[in-house]
Amino acid sequence: MLNPHEGQALYAPPVPAPGPMVPPASMFGNVPGYEDTLAGGGGGYLPPPLPLHPTQDPEPAPVPQDWNIPSITEDVARERFILYASGYCCYNNAPAKDGVITNMQAFNTYRYRLETFTESRSTEWATKPYEGEAADFYTQTAPRPWEIPVTGPSLFQNHEENIKVPYTSSKKPCHTCSASGKMPCHECNGSGTKVCWVCNGSGRREEDRPCSQCNQRGRENCSKCHGNGTKECETCKGKQQLLTYINLKVEWKDNVEDYVVEQNSGLEVDNLSDVTGKTLFKNAQYMLYPVYGFPDPSLSQASDRLIREHQAKYSQNSRILQQQQTIELIPITKVTYKWKGGIHVYYIYGNEHQVKVPDYPATCCCSIM
Repeated sequence: MLNPHEGQALYAPPVPAPGPMVPPASMFGNVPGYEDTLAGGGGGYLPPPLPLHPTQDPEPAPVPQDWNIPSITEDVARERFILYASGYCCYNNAPAKDGVITNMQAFNTYRYRLETFTESRSTEWATKPYEGEAADFYTQTAPRPWEIPVTGPSLFQNHEENIKVPYTSSKKPCHTCSASGKMPCHECNGSGTKVCWVCNGSGRREEDRPCSQCNQRGRENCSKCHGNGTKECETCKGKQQLLTYINLKVEWKDNVEDYVVEQNSGLEVDNLSDVTGKTLFKNAQYMLYPVYGFPDPSLSQASDRLIREHQAKYSQNSRILQQQQTIELIPITKVTYKWKGGIHVYYIYGNEHQVKVPDYPATCCCSIM
């Protein structure tokens, strides 16, 4: 019979699984145009080449003269208020049904939105299990990052592509497992067995009965490696060889920034982020011209500032493909109503007729038993 502590003394406890090994620099070649490309960390975003032909100056777009839309009716205001109150189990809907609307005040709230659609490219040395691909390193000159043709998504749609750069692929022995395809199992430290979890290595159970889990051996086969003591190498997936290559990451991104004209309705600007408004103005060009002639000068100033900031910021390491600016009128109606001698307010806003109630006057406390 095994000593109760024999299993623990002969075998060290499991150790944490090792993290992925960083490939040595010797695995990667020197490719002209990719000298700063690193393994895993990339080489940073690559500045796009200058355009072959000078771009045309943006043209100012015509702006509408009428910036107003009618406010909602009293029937719509009451209907939305009742629907809102009905959505809360602790709200008595009497204020919504019986409250007397005394005033409805419309506020013209404008949201300016600038979108700059960009394409960015970055490179990094990458590896994958070798599966018979052609190793074409140096068979021809590798194209530069911005010379590789890529089909992008529709305008203003975020998307990402990873492309194997042609003529940069080589076959190399796996650095993690020394080209064996296997690694010691970290659960059992390569022994193939572990201390029996039922008898804790003693081979006996309570009342000195034989342990049937391990057949009195005190140890059982490791479930992670099925008693082999080794597992498939996670880096090469048992292939023993790796394909090294330069990966080109192409990222299309819609960079969006909003400016909302301040209004004195009392409704917080943050509430407007989840609603839409009526589009009054929309203009898209390769490079935009700021909006001028808007009734509120702060919006024109914001348009000028944001366009200059976007063009300076995103042209450094990205290629600007298109810009788009829109102006929406987001309807806000402040409704004042009287209920039980008190004066209260609520707001209806956006095309969706969302409701915001700062202080509903008839609530109750309830609990679920």
